[in-house]
Amino acid sequence: MASFQTISPQSKAVKKAIGRWRITSMVMWDNDFMDAEVPAHITIHKNMQGDFQFGFVQGEIDGRTSQEGDLVIIDFSWSGFDENDPASGRGWMQISGNTGTGCFYFHMGDESDFTVIPEDLPAN
Repeated sequence: MASFQTISPQSKAVKKAIGRWRITSMVMWDNDFMDAEVPAHITIHKNMQGDFQFGFVQGEIDGRTSQEGDLVIIDFSWSGFDENDPASGRGWMQISGNTGTGCFYFHMGDESDFTVIPEDLPAN
């Protein structure tokens, strides 16, 4: 059984998750949709709150952190808009080194896995 440890947002391990992450791929949507308005991204602040946008979906997140080995895991709820319609859901993102993976879940709707890199690294 995996051993997850809840960690403080101020811990050294969490610091590598803080910042703006470029969403480089999503299972449900192609790059043209992802980057329709702005480059797709998710931003994590020191307090584990943040924001994201991909396509016409944008929102704010409220996260909690845990750690398993070298993985920093952020579980979050989110609320925002899908085009002009209110939308909400949950998600998670795990960071290892300069890459991350995660999933956005829409309440009673779609879900999509995604991959990220720090925004200052070039996307493929």
